[in-house]
Amino acid sequence: MISERVKKVQESGTMKMKELAGQKKKEGKKIISFTVGEPDFDTPKHIVEAAKKALDDGKTRYLDAPGLPELREAIAKQAKEYNGIPCESSNVLVTPTKQAIFETVMATVNEGEEVIMPDPAWVTYEPCVVLAGGKAVPCVTKEEDQWRVTPEAVAELITPKTKMILLNSPSNPCGAVETHADIKGIADLAKDHNLVVLSDEVYEKIIFDGLKHYSIAAEPGMLDRTVTISGFSKTFAMTGWRLGWLIAPKPIFKGINKVQQHSITHATSFAQYGALAAMTGPQDCVAQMVKEFGERRDLIMKLMKDIPSFKCDTPKGAFYVFPRYEGKMGSEEFALYLMDKAEVAVTGGAAFGRSGEQHLRISYATNKKNIQDGMERLKKALA
Repeated sequence: MISERVKKVQESGTMKMKELAGQKKKEGKKIISFTVGEPDFDTPKHIVEAAKKALDDGKTRYLDAPGLPELREAIAKQAKEYNGIPCESSNVLVTPTKQAIFETVMATVNEGEEVIMPDPAWVTYEPCVVLAGGKAVPCVTKEEDQWRVTPEAVAELITPKTKMILLNSPSNPCGAVETHADIKGIADLAKDHNLVVLSDEVYEKIIFDGLKHYSIAAEPGMLDRTVTISGFSKTFAMTGWRLGWLIAPKPIFKGINKVQQHSITHATSFAQYGALAAMTGPQDCVAQMVKEFGERRDLIMKLMKDIPSFKCDTPKGAFYVFPRYEGKMGSEEFALYLMDKAEVAVTGGAAFGRSGEQHLRISYATNKKNIQDGMERLKKALA
């Protein structure tokens, strides 16, 4: 009774391990979880208070599908000032970030068309393409290139069936950050071959070592063919709010808005008032969280050096490490082994694509004690 299109996709590897860790905890196991990319900070109080006030003020009714006008204005303002994207509020649609990806692919990709995407890549990209009837084409990234998607690699994959290039910088699961030369080169390819670009920039503020984030929609002529996606979950510790946005050129925007109208109608009304406070309120909370993520990255990299089985380059952004391990176990089997023997939950790298095999994704979006204790357990289990 299940549709063929749904049969073609696998369940989320990250959510599978998260749920298994939760089940083990209920059984009395003292699991330390490094599975999902969820900041352990509380949502800043001024954001929560704004949502509470919206509830108290009765702001619980329908909005227009693209979202709260004031919030769309605030997002457009940030996109122009921080990202250099020459957009207006009419280009902005408020929606859960994962929904933004799904809606964009549904609105642009036809049956049989190809989408070039990183490999390894976040677990949800390929299922979105498959559910839309498209074909995911992996662009294999390499450790020696810091897992970046290079223009040279993309160029080799373009065919007459290519419709879209999907980018993610900083990236999940590798923490890769694209250079300006990468972005410019891929923009040139998109213009030369009349391709759409979907740029997932949800980790845009979580970037280290003095590096700069570059939005491909800021390149000359690219707003007309780029859908830029970002959100509140990672930057403002608002994962449960399920809220983000996209910025799209008018023709594509109209198609995406249709999908929104016929699926979720609009994002939760009162949550959008909290999001407005996030965009327009004090930003020191973001700087504090990013500083802490940087310290956690340095800690986990230091501890990993004491585990001979692991080899890992230092990630440049997001909050994941993606170590390669020695041994003959497949990555999912290895992750289950570590759950059992070390009581540490991680995600097998194969969940992120074929190039992820023989790797593990470890999220360091948790506190330093968990990182210290979890890595110590891994060290003992792997001895």
